[in-house]
Amino acid sequence: MLSIKNLQSGYDKMQILFGINLNIKPNDIVVIIGPNGAGKSTLLKSIFNLVNIYKGKIMLRNKNITKIPTHELIQLGVSFVPQGRQVFNSLTVRENLEMGAFLTSDKKMIEERMKEVLEHFPDLRKKLDDYAFNLSGGQQQMVAIGRALMQDPQLLLLDEPSLGLSPKIMKGLFKKIQEINDEGVTIIIVEQNAKQATKIADKIIVLEDGKIALTGGKKLLKDKRIQQIYLGGR
Repeated sequence: MLSIKNLQSGYDKMQILFGINLNIKPNDIVVIIGPNGAGKSTLLKSIFNLVNIYKGKIMLRNKNITKIPTHELIQLGVSFVPQGRQVFNSLTVRENLEMGAFLTSDKKMIEERMKEVLEHFPDLRKKLDDYAFNLSGGQQQMVAIGRALMQDPQLLLLDEPSLGLSPKIMKGLFKKIQEINDEGVTIIIVEQNAKQATKIADKIIVLEDGKIALTGGKKLLKDKRIQQIYLGGR
């Protein structure tokens, strides 16, 4: 699905990532963990062309997408949900979701995608005509992810989806992410709550100082260093 080779990127003259090499299989859930400032969010933004890429190559299904404009990436099936539950507060839930389908004018297709989103997030059914600023934090995150799903992605990038959510809401959100993956969507998650996120991971990547320090499957969780630093000594 996605191949990254010798990726070096950052912000203007401030380099954050130093030679990232990564291969992601179709339908995988990949969880990226690491300390603050390690470059986790920068990696997602590099894929979505929101930062400066100095060197390297990003391939999506054998197509070079390095530095491709973001609207073209959406057309190719890549969607990005930034951290912070970014919704349009002055728009209704319905309008927020419809914003995700800005690349299509097919009303029937938009209705079908809306139906699919509401099947994933039934709590939003009664909120469709409410303004986004009236929603709870968990509901706003549902809207943010739902808006991305309106783009019918094959690759979904999630940056800190559980940020600021209660443990109960967070647990339910990760269950929904698993359901989305079960429908054939490849997902890359940057997440501080490593213990919860790694439960649904097919592949775990540890980033440190802009480089991949460790990578592997769930067996990686048995590493004592990972347990002590990222999993609370589990």
